[in-house]
Amino acid sequence: MAVCQNFPTFAAANKLIGRWCNGNTTGFGSVIPGSNPSRPTTKTTSKNNHMMTNPFSLEGKNAWITGASYGIGFNIAKAFVAAGIKNIIFNDINEEALKRGLDNYKEAGIDNVKGYVCDVTDENAVKNLVAKIHEEVGQIDILVNNAGIIKRIPMHEMKRAEFQQVIDVDLVAPYICSAAVIPEMMERREGKIINICSMMSELGRETVSAYAAAKGGLKMLTRNICSEYGEYNIQCNGIGPGYIATPQTAPLRERQADGSRHPFDSFICAKTPAGRWLDPSELGGPAVFLASHASDAVNGHVLYVDGGILAYIGKQPK
Repeated sequence: MAVCQNFPTFAAANKLIGRWCNGNTTGFGSVIPGSNPSRPTTKTTSKNNHMMTNPFSLEGKNAWITGASYGIGFNIAKAFVAAGIKNIIFNDINEEALKRGLDNYKEAGIDNVKGYVCDVTDENAVKNLVAKIHEEVGQIDILVNNAGIIKRIPMHEMKRAEFQQVIDVDLVAPYICSAAVIPEMMERREGKIINICSMMSELGRETVSAYAAAKGGLKMLTRNICSEYGEYNIQCNGIGPGYIATPQTAPLRERQADGSRHPFDSFICAKTPAGRWLDPSELGGPAVFLASHASDAVNGHVLYVDGGILAYIGKQPK
């Protein structure tokens, strides 16, 4: 096999990059831009040490996961704990929901958790909560905008207030929470934001007009946060879950009286190349990836954890 004799060695290439960047370089991965001094710079930090050992580690980090008393948010929290997270912070809408969440964490053997009551659609309440978290726990390194609702009502029958409530919880709240944590992330030139999107960020379906509108908007908010704050080393990405086997969806997976599968269960399994509902724990790995230094070059992306539904047109009828 012929070898190209003109290809520069690693050391030579590194020197070339140094000249291209006005000499401001300490090697690959630590180039300090010199062409525009008004832009923030990326310097060699302890982050590089993590990248050399375990880029998926969340050691020393604090994560705020909205609405993480149960379900997807709770399972993401458990994955973060397994990845070495320092503290989990979560909120819920009232004391009853908060207590249920704290009980769930206790049962799972998780004690590095702090829970608060907060309505994430209330801008002042969120600002006060962020200040309280800083005082009682520390900086927020990772924000997961998980809290969400859905109302399954035909659009022509849906009241404006019902439509607005879904928009407020599923789209406005992620804006409010992100806006509250971004200034500190900008100051320290590092931060991770994960928005829980949906397949309805891409697809429409009957009776979910408000939800699809909100999740489509959340996809674009994800991209815009990336566009606006990427220069501050803030990564904002989304996770788009498929159909997840939870207690809430259990009735849709129960066998019928005649032993047949529920029609919706059959529909989902037929539309999913994996041929099954997904387990909530399967969202943990993608969430850890997007929260860790392993995803530092991934920004403005929605990672669909859907068993392949969005890639699949479905089987041809026999």
